[in-house]
Parts: sequence; C-alpha cells; structure tokens
Amino acid sequence: MLVYLADWAGQLSVLNVFRYITFRTGGAVMTALLFVFLFGPAIISSLRVRQGKGQPIREDGPKSHLAKKGTPTMGGLMILSGILVATLLWADLKSPYVWTVLLVTVAFGTIGFYDDYLKVTKQSHKGLSGRARLMLEAVIAMLACLVIMSAAQATSVPSEEHLATSLTFPFVKTLMVNLWYFYVPFGAFVIVSAGNAVNLTDGLDGLAIVPVMIAAASFALISYLAGNYVFSNYLQIHFVPGTGELAVICGAVIGAGIGFLWFNAPPAAIFMGDTGSLALGGLLGTVAVSVKHEIVLAIVGGLFVLEAVSVIIQVGSYKLTGKRVFKMAPIHHHFEQLGWTESQVVIRFWIIAVVLALIGLSSLKLR
Repeated sequence: MLVYLADWAGQLSVLNVFRYITFRTGGAVMTALLFVFLFGPAIISSLRVRQGKGQPIREDGPKSHLAKKGTPTMGGLMILSGILVATLLWADLKSPYVWTVLLVTVAFGTIGFYDDYLKVTKQSHKGLSGRARLMLEAVIAMLACLVIMSAAQATSVPSEEHLATSLTFPFVKTLMVNLWYFYVPFGAFVIVSAGNAVNLTDGLDGLAIVPVMIAAASFALISYLAGNYVFSNYLQIHFVPGTGELAVICGAVIGAGIGFLWFNAPPAAIFMGDTGSLALGGLLGTVAVSVKHEIVLAIVGGLFVLEAVSVIIQVGSYKLTGKRVFKMAPIHHHFEQLGWTESQVVIRFWIIAVVLALIGLSSLKLR
C-alpha cells in the first residue's frame, strides 16, 4: 500500500524510497515485529482464557513435556496477523504473486486453526483427519500453482518461454526440465510437503520458528535476485519478473517470527500450533514455487525434510516389520530420548538449519 506514495516523489523526493523493495522489506520486518510485540500479550491472555486446559500433551512423549500442560496453542494467529498487516502495508498489491502467497498462507492457517480447535475442545491429539487435511491442502495448492503458472507465462521473457512449467536445478546453469501441466501437481506437492514438514518440526519450544526465519531470510534474498533482471543475469539464475515483491512477505515472516520467539522461548508462554506451522510451511513452499527454486527449498529447509523423512521411515518400518528405527519420531524426540536436553536439541537443530541455508544460498553463485 505504501508503495503508492512513490507516485508523489515528484512533489516530495524523499517518497522515492518507497519504490525500493529493500526499503519496504525492512519496513515489513519492523512492522510485523512491533505488531506481534504490542498485541502478543493480549492475544496470549485471550487464548489462555478461551482454551482453559490449553494444548493436550502426549502422555507417551518425553516426561519433561508434561510440565508444559496448560500452555495455550494457536500462537500462529499472532504470526499470521503480523505477516498480513506488514504485507498489506508494504508490498505492491498489484502483484499476483503476493496475493497468491497470502491466500495460501491464510487458507493453510485456517485448516491448521480448525485442527487446533478440535484438539483443544476435545482435549485429544485427534483433530482433523489426515486424509481430509491433505485433500484440502492439495486443492488449495493446485489452484495456487495454476495462478503462479499463468502469472509466469504472462510475464516470461522470450528466451525462457517454458520457464512457467519447468523444473530448474541448483548448481547447473542451463538444465531445465519442462513438466508441462504435470508442473501443477508437482508444485502442489512442494507446497503441501513444506506445510506438513514444518508442522512436524514444531514439537519443541522455538524449534520450528527459527529455521522458518532462516529459510524466509534465504528466500527473501532469492526472491529479490530472481525478480531483478540485472542481478539474475549476472548470477545466471532464471529471471522471474514480479517475484521481487515476495521479499517483502519473507521480511514480514522474519519480523513476526522474532516477535513470536520472544513469547515462545522456553518455557513457552504459547505454542505455535498447526495454525502457524501449516501456514508458514505453505508460505515457504509457495514462494519457492513462484521463484522456481523448489529444489533449493529442500536444501535450505533440509531440517524440515529430515523431520518429515524420520516420520515416514518410522511409520513405514513399523508397518512392514513391526520394529521402530528411532526411539521416537519426529527425530527431535529421538534425541530427547537419547538424553539430550530440550535446549540442546533446539540449538543444535538451529545450527543445522544455518548450515543448510548457506549451502542452499551457495547455489546462487556456484553454477
């Protein structure tokens, strides 16, 4: 919204700064951060009163988690509110990519909210059925991919006319596989997988939000470079006109994430819940699909992949052989059972997330 102030730069030259994505990204970071800081305590108090017993704690989980009983959930409402306010204020709302990412975020957040609501009201871990949730997410993601594909086709440069339906590869300059309309289910798979992978990671205080911020910072840079013809040409990455605005949304994620971490730091005053984890994962997946860096997301968000794969291996092994590979899944609980303290697991996983982000970002230059 504030980007339109740049139209008055002829009368007041200082307003020209609102043209710059970097300036507006910084503004989005601070706006989201202040929003969550200011309104967070009131949201937490309201959720605590309304939820009563808070999020149910798994009886078969680590015994240390029983002390968290009564902690309210749905903290994702704080994060999503901050992201929405900051994005609507600082992003260029003419961009179809901005609206697509926002709508996926809100839609996934709504699914997560309903899931959290069922868990809290029933005081059970059985919320919305997995099949129903995945079907809803898949429909939303496929619609988003169709919009992204149409937007990319409308703005593609002649030399990359098939980019909208193609899969690109990191560390390789020219390799690009045209999936045609199979790109829609592929892109939907990326978005749905990202949403559920972040959801599985959200099991310890602060564990999910910091890697989400690290991934958001990485994709803020990638979005800015991919949406800039000069920089994308210099780095020999694919130019996707209009995606630079997604850096503003990623900035909002960082700001809202920092604000949320203030309240989610151990011992957490509130949990993110599916409301936040599904939405943030869906957001990252949609941004990655928009900027044609789907594989890079799997590298930058490798921690989320690791968590999801650990669950798949555990379930698959138990069904096939009756034996478990890990002491408990997702894998962060495995390390807790090995004797790591919660803070050790969280901080070491943060370090892994930083290293993976650096490897993913190296693909921008190593080609």
